[in-house]
Amino acid sequence: MVMPRFVRPKEGDSESSPNLYVANCGPAVGLSFDTIASAFSSFGEVKGVYAADESGARVIVSFLEPASAHSAFIALNGRPCPHLGGRSLHIRHSILQPPSCREMASVPVSLNASDLNIPGLYLFHDFISVVEEGQLLQAVDTGSWISLSKRRVQHYGYKFCYDTRNVDTKQHLGALPSFVSFILERISLSPDIPETLDLDQLTVNEYPPGVGLSPHIDTHSAFEGLIFSLSLAGPCIMEFRRYTAGSWVPKTASISGTEVENPNSCSEVSRKAIYLPPRSMLLLSGEARCAWHHYIPHHKLYVQVLNVYGCIAKA
Repeated sequence: MVMPRFVRPKEGDSESSPNLYVANCGPAVGLSFDTIASAFSSFGEVKGVYAADESGARVIVSFLEPASAHSAFIALNGRPCPHLGGRSLHIRHSILQPPSCREMASVPVSLNASDLNIPGLYLFHDFISVVEEGQLLQAVDTGSWISLSKRRVQHYGYKFCYDTRNVDTKQHLGALPSFVSFILERISLSPDIPETLDLDQLTVNEYPPGVGLSPHIDTHSAFEGLIFSLSLAGPCIMEFRRYTAGSWVPKTASISGTEVENPNSCSEVSRKAIYLPPRSMLLLSGEARCAWHHYIPHHKLYVQVLNVYGCIAKA
């Protein structure tokens, strides 16, 4: 959970940005994100509409192509928009600047999985739509929550036992919820997904403001080789760390499911970071799943985020 930062582009870079900062536009003035996306779609394919800040009256409209954003800027900046009730819009070009925190200052933040060069790591932007995200959040909100020390969780399929860091396959909780069905179907139909994901265990995590995720590798003995993570309601930065043999020894005999109490004390470590926008799907398999710790820094700038986490429990 970090709010995405969109900043003014450098001089001469405006026409290369697919993002527009639009003021006098948003839920606070009676315009839903879907209505805004529909109005701007006449200029080209809209990837998404996001809150630019907490005011509710300023948004970021993100196009697929920079030329579409420039056309919308020329046509609508300072002029009434007939598709938005005649409201006059104040627009400027904007570029995405991935957020960072002090402890990650030395780690460049990538926007695409290919930039990290970690085998088995896949990131799919806009895996679900804004409407689908809202429906998922509404469906999850009706579920039964379990309170942990810093966050709430929901378990489906099999319950994950945090004290043993394992799944009890003798305690089946029933079928997975219906709200996950279209996600699994979309995964199975996508030619870019590396393998079939026939999952039977699902965890929903609610991260309150300021709460992150400690460095860990999901328990090898509990889960099979591929795990998916769908981000809802907000973005975050995820860091990946691979420790050189002998540079860090966990308290238990196996690194499976262990957390690092003071990971920055380990000198022999490779660190990489990626920005996960809302509605993005992250897949971990192979080396990314088994050899790299993943980690979301705790930071006071974080906002509330929900994460749907699916995997296959070992019998």
